Amino acid sequence: MKKLFTLLFVCIAIMGFAQTEVQQVERLKAEAAMEIDKYAVLGQQINDMLFSFAELGFQEYETLNYLTNLLEKQGFKIHKGIAGVPTAWTATWSSGSGKPVIALGSDVDCIPKASQKPGVAYSDPIVVGAPGHGEGHNSGQALNIISALALKKIMEKEKISGTIMLWPGVAEELLGTKAYYVRAGYFKDVDACIFTHVDKNLGVGYGDPGGNGLISVRFNFEGAAAHAAGAPWRGRSALDAVELMNIGWNFKREHLELTQRSHYVITDGGDQPNVVPSKASVWYFFRERTYPNIKKLFDTGLKMAEGAAIMADTKFTYEILGSAWPGHFNKPIAEAMYQNMKLVGLPKWSEEDQLMAKATQIELKASKIEGLAVKIDTISLPSPSGTVNIMGRQLMATGGGSDDIADISWTVPTVVLRYPSNIPGLPGHHWSNAISMATPIAHKGIVNGAKVEIMTLLDMLLKPEILKNAWEYYRTEQTKDIQYTPLVGEKDNPAITLNKKIMEEYAPKLKPFYYNPTKYKTYLEQLGIVYPTVRQDQIEEVKKLSEKK
Repeated sequence: MKKLFTLLFVCIAIMGFAQTEVQQVERLKAEAAMEIDKYAVLGQQINDMLFSFAELGFQEYETLNYLTNLLEKQGFKIHKGIAGVPTAWTATWSSGSGKPVIALGSDVDCIPKASQKPGVAYSDPIVVGAPGHGEGHNSGQALNIISALALKKIMEKEKISGTIMLWPGVAEELLGTKAYYVRAGYFKDVDACIFTHVDKNLGVGYGDPGGNGLISVRFNFEGAAAHAAGAPWRGRSALDAVELMNIGWNFKREHLELTQRSHYVITDGGDQPNVVPSKASVWYFFRERTYPNIKKLFDTGLKMAEGAAIMADTKFTYEILGSAWPGHFNKPIAEAMYQNMKLVGLPKWSEEDQLMAKATQIELKASKIEGLAVKIDTISLPSPSGTVNIMGRQLMATGGGSDDIADISWTVPTVVLRYPSNIPGLPGHHWSNAISMATPIAHKGIVNGAKVEIMTLLDMLLKPEILKNAWEYYRTEQTKDIQYTPLVGEKDNPAITLNKKIMEEYAPKLKPFYYNPTKYKTYLEQLGIVYPTVRQDQIEEVKKLSEKK
C-alpha cells in the first residue's frame, strides 16, 4: 500500500510538472506575441530598407552592411565573408550552455529588371531597367531579426539556454551559395533550421515538396576571330558552337525523361557582326527530381558541348555557377509550426489592402480576382507517392522550381515558414510581385510570420522532444535510403562576380532612392505614394466583381 501511495504521489507530481511546463510555454508564447508587436516598426524599417537597396545576387553589399551593423549593435557576434562569399555572413548570440543551436535564414537578393514603386497597381519603375524585389526577398530577414530580438529578450529574462544563428541566402535566384555554406561546415553544429520565404499565405510542409534540384552551368567556347566578310574562312566561330549546342539540346529534349526541365540564355554572343566571334558563352540550368538524374542530365549537356565544339572546330570549358538538391523538410518541426500558425492566424487586412491586391490581380489578368488570403492553408503534405505510371514505367512526378535551401535540409532538420506578404495570382519573378513588398501588406505579413516563428522557437527550446523527434525523422525517414552528395565539387567556387556589371550601372541610380527611416515613417511616405494607388478603371472593375458576388 505504501508503494502504491508513493507511485501515485510521483504520478501526480509528474502530471503537475507537465502541466506547469505547458502553462509556461503558453505564457511565454503570449508574451512573445506582444514582444513582436513592439518590434513591428523595426520590422517595417528593415523590410523597406532592403526593398530600396534592390541588390542582385552576390552584390548585396548595402544589405550586408545594414543588417550586420544592426545585429552587432544588438549584441550579436558577426562573421562576414563566410564560405568565400563576400556578401555572406552569420550573426550569433548565445545564452547558458549555448545548446540547442537554431539557425534562422532567409534570402536577400532581388530580380533583374523588376524595379517597381510599391503600392502602385500598375507598372511604374523607381528606376527604369533597374533590379527590384520582384519576389519579395527583402522581407524575410526583417521577420527573422525581429523574431530573434524578441526571443533574445525572453531568453535573457527566463534564463533559457540556446544559440540563435542568423544567416542570409545570398544569390538564391542563382542557386549560388547554400551548398558552399554546407561544404564550409557552417551547419555542422546546428540542431535545427527555420528558413523563411515570402508567400501569399501562412504555410509550412514536410517531406518531399515535389520540386527539382539542378546544376547551373556556363559553357565557354573559344575559336578564332577573322574579318566576317573579308576572310571568314580564317575564322572559327565560338558562337557557331553555342548555337550548335542549343540546337542539339532542343532536338534531344524529345528523348529526355519527362521529369527534366532545362533552359538557357546566351550570355556572350560575340562583339559585332563583322568579326567572327572568337569567344561565346551559354548558361544552362539542368533540372531534375533526383540527384542521379541531375547528374545524368548534366553529363548529357557535357556531351552536347563536346560535340558542338568538334563541329565548330573550337574548344570549350565549363563553370559550375550554382546548384540545388531536391528538398526534403522535417515533419515534427513542421507539425509544431502549423499548430502555431493556427494560433496566430492571418493578418487583418484593411479595405485598402484588399483593393491593392484586387487591382493588381486585374492588371496582371490573374485567373482569380479574390484579393488577399483570409483562410490559412492546410499543412503541405509530401508530393503524392513521388511517382507516376507512364506506359507501364514508374517515373518521378514532374517537379517545378528549385531552391538551394534544400542543401541545408539534407544537412540538418529544416522547415520553410511561408508568410503572407505577397499578392496571390501573380507571375512570380516579375515587377508586379514587388508591388506589395514595401506596403502594409508586407509589413503585416512579417509581423504574423514572426509570431509563428518565435512560438516555434520556444517550442524547440522548451520541449526537448521536438528536436529529438526531428532528428529521429531525419535519420530514420529522410536519410534512410538517400544520402546527400554535393552537386558542387571541391574545386568549384562561388560565382561571386555575377551581376557585378549590372549593379555597377544601377546602384548609383538607385542610391538617391534609398530609404531614410530617420526622416520618413515608411518608404511609401518617402516616395510620396498614396496607398493604394490604383486607376479608376481598376476601381470600377473591383466594384463590378463585388456586385456579382
